[in-house]
Formats: sequence, C-alpha cells, structure tokens
Amino acid sequence: MTSASRVAGPPANQRKHRTMNKSKIRLLAIAIAISLAFSASAMAQALTKAEYQSGKDAVSAEYKIAKEACSSLAGNAKDICVLQAKGAEKVAAAGLRANYEPTPKHHYQLRTARADADYKVAKERCDDLAGNPKDVCVKEAKAVQATALANAKLQLKARDANATADQKTAEARIQANSQVSSAVQDAQTSKLNAQYQVEKEKCDSYAGASKDQCMKQVNVRFGK
Repeated sequence: MTSASRVAGPPANQRKHRTMNKSKIRLLAIAIAISLAFSASAMAQALTKAEYQSGKDAVSAEYKIAKEACSSLAGNAKDICVLQAKGAEKVAAAGLRANYEPTPKHHYQLRTARADADYKVAKERCDDLAGNPKDVCVKEAKAVQATALANAKLQLKARDANATADQKTAEARIQANSQVSSAVQDAQTSKLNAQYQVEKEKCDSYAGASKDQCMKQVNVRFGK
C-alpha cells in the first residue's frame, strides 16, 4: 500500500483531546471508586498502610496527567479543566484517608471535599455568563454547596448522637435525640438561607416596582 492510499489518522488536536479525556476519566474513576468504597463493608476492612501509600501515589500521578492535559485548552475551559483535576484529586485523597482511618471525622472530610470540589467547578462555569445570570449562577452553585455541607454536618452529628445513645441509658438516648433534632434544624436552616439568597438574586433582574414585588414574594415565601 502506498503512502497516498493509507488512511490518515485523526488530527493532532483530536488526539490531544482524547488524551485529555482519558486522563480526566482515569482520575475521576479513582475518585469515584474510592468514594463508592465508602460503604459498610469498606469501613469494616480499612486499607493497609501499603495500600494507602500506593493509592496516594496513584492519585498524585493521575492528577499530574490530568492537569497537563488541560494545557491543550484555553480560557475558561482550561480553568474548568484544572479545577476538575484538582477537585478529583482532593476527593480521591480524602476517600483514601477515610478508608485508611475510617473515622466519622474523615468520612465528614470526604463529603466536604466533594462538596467544595463541585462548588468550585460550578462557580467557574458561571464565568461563561455575565450580569445577573452570572450572579444567579454563582448563588445557585453556593446553594448546592451549602446543602451538601449541611447534609455532611448532619450525618456527622447523627453518628456522634448514635455513639452517645450506645451508652444505653435513658439520659444518653434523650441527649442523642436532642442532638439529632438540633442537627436537622440547623441543616434545614442552612439550606433555606442558601435558597433564599438565590431567589433574592433573581429579583435583581427586575427594576422598580417589579423588583419590589419580587422581593415581597420571596420574603413571604421564606418567612422573612
């Protein structure tokens, strides 16, 4: 077969794009796998020190590959790519820690790492917008983060309360129930406040009487 009759391969930019996607997929797969390992069976059998160190090395290596792949992009797309790589690395590292030393604190840190990573990427995506749509986008990203963090805190407090209840005394059970009730209320308040900020920001797209009416409706809806 002559060189003229050979089938040409994909353009160089397509090859770079595929390499970048494969790198991000590998790193994301590690993060997801570790996060899914956060289950009852995984917590019952923690990672060994050797497994933990090996996992850290793998996460670090994949992060470097994913970050390097972002160099083929430009502008906000590149910024998003870098934040995705950093976020996946932090989630994977937190997941490793939670499986190496499966304590409620480390499980909580895993959840917050995921919430923070998602928020940073979502917020960066908002830079593709402008004006009030961008402001609303940022507030919505913040609201999602606030909800995730509130849920993480609730689960941590519920674990603490269960540990207290395990003392099997009437006083301990009453205290545990009170802790859970307080945690649920705090979580709900955090979520509502975050959503309130989103709805307030949406009112900024109006002016004059229309904006005033919008704010009145929002305040009534959220009991302000």
